[in-house]
Amino acid sequence: MLGAMTSEPKADLHRYLRVAREALLWKLDGLSEYDIRRPLTPTGTNLLGLVKHVSGCEIGYFGDSFGRPYPVHLPWLDLVDTEPNVDMWASADESRKDIVELYRNVWVHSDETIDRLPLDALGRVPHWPAERAETTLHRLLVHMVAETHRHAGHADIVRELIDGGVGLRAGVDNMPEGDAAWWVDYRATLEQVARDAGQAEA
Repeated sequence: MLGAMTSEPKADLHRYLRVAREALLWKLDGLSEYDIRRPLTPTGTNLLGLVKHVSGCEIGYFGDSFGRPYPVHLPWLDLVDTEPNVDMWASADESRKDIVELYRNVWVHSDETIDRLPLDALGRVPHWPAERAETTLHRLLVHMVAETHRHAGHADIVRELIDGGVGLRAGVDNMPEGDAAWWVDYRATLEQVARDAGQAEA
């Protein structure tokens, strides 16, 4: 949970990052190996791939960018620039346990960087354009908070498409109260509004 806001910007950003990380992992709970890998959009968005992707992002932004490479070599990271979307899906040989364990270990590595350095610490992101490759921990923390929450939002939709599971995080679904019939009626209302708007436009 977020709890009370502090007056320390780094602590606030770090807290929001932690919440997003946990929310993303929570979307895997209770699903089969098949379901966490299912591509649910035309571009292949899948739950386990989202977790793998943000793992690689943190390794780059909180590791390599500050001269703290992740201690385990991950061959797929070598291919990110040459094999499109290789970081957005897990192979059959990469189990849920493998990817989740990787992500949690990456948190530890990233958190050490975040804890040790001040927000104005300079880093360098090699794949960013040269004119802005040099950046700060502050900027990269904001970037990863946005990145992780964005992908947690993707995971919200993918999980709902799989089994109807919704919610902000474990124990706090942040959804209006309503039974299945209420949601059917609600959706029907939105569909009718959309049709009416479409007809008015025509």
